[in-house]
Amino acid sequence: MTSQFPQHFLRDDDLTHAQQADVLRLAIELKAARGLADPVARHPRRPLDGPRTAALLFDKPSTRTRLSFSVGVAELGGFPLVIDASTSQLGRGEPVADTARVLSRQVALITWRTFAQADLEAMAAASSVPVVNALTDLLHPCQILADLQTVAEHRPGGVDGLPGTVFAYVGDGNNNMANSYLLGGAVAGMHVVVGTPETHLPDPGVLEDARRAAQATGGSVTVVHDAAQAVAGADVVATDTWVSMGQESEAASRETPFVPFSVTPHLMAGAKPGAGVLHCLPAYRGKEVDASYLDGPGSWVWDEAENRLHAQKALLVALLEARETA
Repeated sequence: MTSQFPQHFLRDDDLTHAQQADVLRLAIELKAARGLADPVARHPRRPLDGPRTAALLFDKPSTRTRLSFSVGVAELGGFPLVIDASTSQLGRGEPVADTARVLSRQVALITWRTFAQADLEAMAAASSVPVVNALTDLLHPCQILADLQTVAEHRPGGVDGLPGTVFAYVGDGNNNMANSYLLGGAVAGMHVVVGTPETHLPDPGVLEDARRAAQATGGSVTVVHDAAQAVAGADVVATDTWVSMGQESEAASRETPFVPFSVTPHLMAGAKPGAGVLHCLPAYRGKEVDASYLDGPGSWVWDEAENRLHAQKALLVALLEARETA
């Protein structure tokens, strides 16, 4: 791995372009090894052998994140300790820093799926072991690593082919997926275009950080308010649910502005031939995406869901091995 790997992974741009590429290459290697017959060769990197324990904290419901981190920790030789934060002292108001100090003395790493990015940063500031962002309201960086791995697997050039790729995201621009696509895509050197209504813009601070990252990698970030303009010439088109966790009561009013941004055959006609479609799931067929782009033979969505496992394993290997050699 590239030297000076960060201690924590809280934001997409915690990794440099080279570090991100290293993680993605390792993810592809680990995925390929998992299919080998020899049990030793199947899991070549086991930094959690012992087993050492990984604390997996969840403030929000989860399927793919819980599954992929639990399986990944086990395959790296460790014990995944899943903690429902709402039933812990953390959920009763114990200071985040106090929880971090207690966990750090007993576990090898911490992942947290929570609400406020500031709480995650407070956890990392007080932790002596790596802390990983398993999702916050602001960012979802592990999902973007999986998405980038998926694009690399489907596009010419693999990981080296990511720079210059035209990546369009359409839908709610004011959510964690849009923010992380901007940051992570810019770090990868992609040309990221977010198509969203003017009422649902990405976080301005994230957008500015993404622009700085893009300047360093030769990529670009653009926000437009027309879906056809967003996907024009795109190599990849991504979307997400219009109703994120905690917004269910607003479903009827939230859906209306996003209808023109639905991924349909008509919209996809403006993308490049063979353009892939990504969706982090759960998906609502017939709303943000036509069912054919989830269930059809050209869907990249199921590779994307599986790659959460491989990308996160690679990330954990990088974090843990860097700590051991520091």
